[in-house]
Amino acid sequence: MGDWYVIANIPTFFEKGAHNAVESYALDDDGTIATTFTFKADGFDGEVKKYTPRGFIRDRETNAVWGMQFIWPVKAEYRIVYLAEDYSRTIIGRSKRDYVWLMARMPNIADDEYQSMVSLLAEQGYDVTRIQKVPQRW
Repeated sequence: MGDWYVIANIPTFFEKGAHNAVESYALDDDGTIATTFTFKADGFDGEVKKYTPRGFIRDRETNAVWGMQFIWPVKAEYRIVYLAEDYSRTIIGRSKRDYVWLMARMPNIADDEYQSMVSLLAEQGYDVTRIQKVPQRW
């Protein structure tokens, strides 16, 4: 849970042009995940956009497969593809391999860490040529 900076992604239609993108997660008493996704549209001085989907853990054994509901009743699949042992970096993907999010606890990561994450996605069958870095400047 907590804040995760979006380092790179294969963006959805509403994320294109996002700057300073951050996902924040909080586990609610009912077991769902309150999510807040904020970013600035089309530049660091752009309009602040905010979305508040709700997460639903689908695989209680691993907690690695979620449904993320932006619009009722559709729950998009989110899979935790990778999580660093120290919880400093994560990759959220989908079985379709159509979207992916590389995230970290800090707004920037070292180039070798980024390349390692991209290599992992290539091994998993993602089209890594579609991955775009998300500008972060704080």
